[in-house]
Amino acid sequence: MNLSAVSTVTEFILLSFPCSRGVQVLLFALFFVSYILTLMGNGAIVSAVMLDCRLHTPMYILLANFSFLEICYINTTVPNMLGNFLSETKAISFTGCFLQFYFFFSFGTTETFLLPLMAFDRYLAICWPLRYPTIMSMPLCKNLVVLCWVAAFLCYPIPIYFTTQLPFCGPNVIDHFVCDPGPLLALSCIAAPGIELSCSILSSVIIFITFFFILASYTLVLRAVLRVPSAEGRRKAFSTCGSHLAVVSLFYGSIMVMYISPTSGYQAGIQKIVTLFYSSVTPLINPLIYSLRNKDMKAALRKIQMCTKISKINDSL
Repeated sequence: MNLSAVSTVTEFILLSFPCSRGVQVLLFALFFVSYILTLMGNGAIVSAVMLDCRLHTPMYILLANFSFLEICYINTTVPNMLGNFLSETKAISFTGCFLQFYFFFSFGTTETFLLPLMAFDRYLAICWPLRYPTIMSMPLCKNLVVLCWVAAFLCYPIPIYFTTQLPFCGPNVIDHFVCDPGPLLALSCIAAPGIELSCSILSSVIIFITFFFILASYTLVLRAVLRVPSAEGRRKAFSTCGSHLAVVSLFYGSIMVMYISPTSGYQAGIQKIVTLFYSSVTPLINPLIYSLRNKDMKAALRKIQMCTKISKINDSL
């Protein structure tokens, strides 16, 4: 029997953050400003790497891809969340909910693949500086980036397909601002521990394998840096890794709280706060971390700013 045949739910209600109308408008304004700043910050990094030929190196190509990924990531959740703040119904279609589920997790998985690749790049640059240009060539870098994106988007179609086959006969209210598997599975008319466990195992495997790869890379980097005789050399080596380590700590610290065990065990409030942090706050902070700690990036951004001002002056003449 096809269980989806008995499904009567055609849309879900995303409660988001239940509160008074005035607070909803205030939250809309706050998250809208945050959303625009996130787009501007990550867009500036992508533009800087594209326009400045000095940044056409594997490290900055990876950074540009990471910033572009952050733009895609927030666009899976924030626009819908902003709409819900002003909406009376707060509805999302059945198909739209599962599409959001798919893209949200696919972009998140791409991030867990790109971060280890960035760590591997730093390992090669610091531990094998003479062979680095030969090993991490631009063609190899681009191929690895494509592999990260393709592999990530192939991870969740099967679990999501089986979730769509569950009967959803009501209620249809999701106490979240995104179609997350935990709240979704809780609405199914039948228990689905197998699907929930498989999602948890898949997420845990991806998180732990990539995290330990990053940990191993930086352990080797630390050993190499400690062998550098000069304090200035050690400081410079640590500086090139500091931004990436900060981003890794923010991202993995939050997703480990959510997805290393079955999601139904978490309270809705904790789910929303943690999900909000890694899906909206970290994409806002990441451009600041990378641009403020990187001289080349700051120089490229200043160059773009000056070119923009000159262009405006020429247009006004």
